[in-house]
Amino acid sequence: MESGQEIPALTDTAAEFLSLIGLKELEHCLFAETLAVVGTGDPPRDKAEGQWWMAAQWTPYRREGEPVRNCILVQARFRGWQDGVPRSSTLKAFVTPQLETLEQEEQECLELRPHPTEKSTHMVSHQHGMTVTKTLQEGEVSPQAEPQCQSFSYSQAELRGLLLEGASLLLLRVLARRHTVPPGLVFPAIDTDGHLCTSSYSALGIQRQAVGSAETEVFVMERAMHTSTGVSTVWQSSFLPNGRLVQMMQVGSPTLMLLQDESILSKSGGFEPQLPFPKEPLNWEEDIQLCSWFLDRKEELQLSHAAYLQQHPEVRALLSDFLQALLLQQPHDPISFAAEFFTHQRPMDTPFASSGSASPLPSSPPDHRPANGE
Repeated sequence: MESGQEIPALTDTAAEFLSLIGLKELEHCLFAETLAVVGTGDPPRDKAEGQWWMAAQWTPYRREGEPVRNCILVQARFRGWQDGVPRSSTLKAFVTPQLETLEQEEQECLELRPHPTEKSTHMVSHQHGMTVTKTLQEGEVSPQAEPQCQSFSYSQAELRGLLLEGASLLLLRVLARRHTVPPGLVFPAIDTDGHLCTSSYSALGIQRQAVGSAETEVFVMERAMHTSTGVSTVWQSSFLPNGRLVQMMQVGSPTLMLLQDESILSKSGGFEPQLPFPKEPLNWEEDIQLCSWFLDRKEELQLSHAAYLQQHPEVRALLSDFLQALLLQQPHDPISFAAEFFTHQRPMDTPFASSGSASPLPSSPPDHRPANGE
């Protein structure tokens, strides 16, 4: 790669910095937030033209032939307009606690009719390094309009300390909560063309910014992506002390993302939680991306629940014992009966269903006469 000569000097320092981020710090950065997309011109800023949303949470990462890994799922979604044309983008990244990216997919769609454009970038790490696949679809999907594909591969040595987009969003939250950015903080990265480059982070200091009709102190940071061609893309982001975004903008862009809900600011300086998912006037079942997220999450929960029951067979025995006792005694007040049943339950390592023991309850008390009167 053209920038390959510059990157090796950064890798050790970058990797060491990421390795020192603690789990407790990351735990405080796992939340969801929503910003309004507004114009930067003369019209009032309180008129939203779209929405930006991001969420981070723990999730199991599964890959065929490999053990399940616990990682952080970072998701982001943007909906807005570009030169009067609807534009949307999504990000889904699986990131380790050391902010190493296991897999990441970005999609961008410009809904220009009748010739929409859709770009996607898929990055996946493996034992030899990482493979980047870029796909461009111009026009409606048809046999005559085949997507254009490009692939890039990088070795492990080139990727040491690499920080991709999903991991970068998490790092910004960590730095915001620290209220400081080390001088000369630079990481290897991959640009929008799939080529190795560098990304730098710097602090612009404490400023006061508006949140709705209120005003609050924010910590401002600048992130710049430096490509091998000499072109740099710069973002400026403002954060509350707890790591929540107040404002984010790409320098030179006609729009910015802005926090408008001042209700998350409390009088004491604390912050009230937001809903984990933004409310949108749409039918999620008809939205391909939302439906895909729902199905992915559903599958994750089913696998997680099945694994828990497999690891704790005593749960099935406990529920079986309770249902058997409930149906045999048929109490008028099943809730009180359940409370008494579990109060007298034997230790979990000796479930009476498997040992042949009698019910943990004493003989049916007067207030638990069977409903059938027997």
